[in-house]
Amino acid sequence: MARRKRLIGRTLGAAAAAGALAWLVVTGSAQNAQQNNGGSAVKTVAGEAPGYAVEDFNYPGADQILAEKGITLKRGDGHITLADCVTGTGQLEVWARSKDKVCFDVTGTSGWLTLEIPSVYGVRGNDYATQVDMTTGTEEKSFDVAKNSWTPVGESADEQGREFMLVEIRTSA
Repeated sequence: MARRKRLIGRTLGAAAAAGALAWLVVTGSAQNAQQNNGGSAVKTVAGEAPGYAVEDFNYPGADQILAEKGITLKRGDGHITLADCVTGTGQLEVWARSKDKVCFDVTGTSGWLTLEIPSVYGVRGNDYATQVDMTTGTEEKSFDVAKNSWTPVGESADEQGREFMLVEIRTSA
């Protein structure tokens, strides 16, 4: 999990650096051309064109979801999304003492979502191969979730019955 976070951090850092460098080259070239041609040959259009979207993988509306539902959704690739629970729809179900049932829609061939849901004790899988990462104190544990079946995770799978927080969900088709 730490290696994945470092890789994502490096990738985002490299993308930001490349964007900054491109901006400097474009604006510097435009200013040089404008100075060399008396200011009439080149016109900067940055204010006229729409900006570029840069994906930061932050979960959209996370602050509102935290305020309304008490669930911390951090980052993901958009293939695992919080959903209203609907029976018979193939959703991934997470059971926690603190929130009862929390449901997620899963799409695509793979997905990941980092989040925080305390006191998780069970997950009902769907048609995807699913793995959940959980923490208790400084200890991290991963659990493979059975397809279309209940899997005990966290405190229900821990010999000491310790309380676990769900911190990441990963799926693959």
